[in-house]
Amino acid sequence: MALKVELKPGERIIIGDSVITNDNQRTRLFIEGQAPILREKDILTPATADTPAKRVYLAVQLMYLSTDLEKIKEDYFTLVNDIVKAAPSTIPYVTRISNSILSGSFYKALKEARKLIEYEGTLISHVQTGSSGLPENSTGGSGVTKRAGSESADEGRSPAPADQG
Repeated sequence: MALKVELKPGERIIIGDSVITNDNQRTRLFIEGQAPILREKDILTPATADTPAKRVYLAVQLMYLSTDLEKIKEDYFTLVNDIVKAAPSTIPYVTRISNSILSGSFYKALKEARKLIEYEGTLISHVQTGSSGLPENSTGGSGVTKRAGSESADEGRSPAPADQG
């Protein structure tokens, strides 16, 4: 089944290693294949990755779009080790992101990294308000995810229609 993507006027999307810019009217695309796909609203740049969680998202994004993963994986694991040391309450988020990466589900890892960014925002606002204790993390579970290799590697390269749109 094809992925349906609707683009607003002027909106951009990355498909594989190409950037596609929509013209001046709304457009609907049906995309089939295994290329990585990212909408403009989901793309971070080094300039916009201004927090530790956003830098993790950027590393996952680069893994999703790249064919050479090893250097990016090294950077990713350094970043998540720093985050976990600074805020151990992020472990469930980092675990889900890492398990998705190890199983080749990079798009799923991006979605989990987005949740880490939201949680980081909650932590920061909690600190700024001077509240005591940590906010409860809304992970919806124990943080334990599927074993690496329990999902197909293709899942990470081609999001399901419900994942994007």
